[in-house]
Amino acid sequence: MAEPAEPTRYAFEYPDQAGYPDGTGTLSQDQAVLIDEVVDDPHAPAFDFYVVNDEKTGIYEAIVGDNEIAGLPYNIAGDDRLVLLATSVFPEFRKQGIATELIRRVLDDVRAQGKTVTIMCPIVRTFIEHHPEYADLIDPKHPGVTKGSHRS
Repeated sequence: MAEPAEPTRYAFEYPDQAGYPDGTGTLSQDQAVLIDEVVDDPHAPAFDFYVVNDEKTGIYEAIVGDNEIAGLPYNIAGDDRLVLLATSVFPEFRKQGIATELIRRVLDDVRAQGKTVTIMCPIVRTFIEHHPEYADLIDPKHPGVTKGSHRS
């Protein structure tokens, strides 16, 4: 995998329990593409999709027709907090605003439930940094992944 052109754009620090000895993790090329979408492409999604919260499997799914096109898995942490794990979008649906809109709808649902989030997904972290109206949803005691000390 080639390194992203702007490494500071992709610098994130993980909490100690995430399993990275130095507190930092390397983003995959797939994650870098989704971060670029969230940062650079704020337009409405190209597809009309709906979101289903599959509580049994712990994933918010973006659905078009009968097909899942994206997902955001989570763990439940007590009665009032979700741990958002990893945003994914099938390759053919990337760079079309799907990740951005999925994250927005998930966070809107979390807010409607009166819950907070711990963010383990750097794409969600980037979204919230660019949409500070969602920052109040981050659990202050368990924020999760944070942006690295170098910002682009």
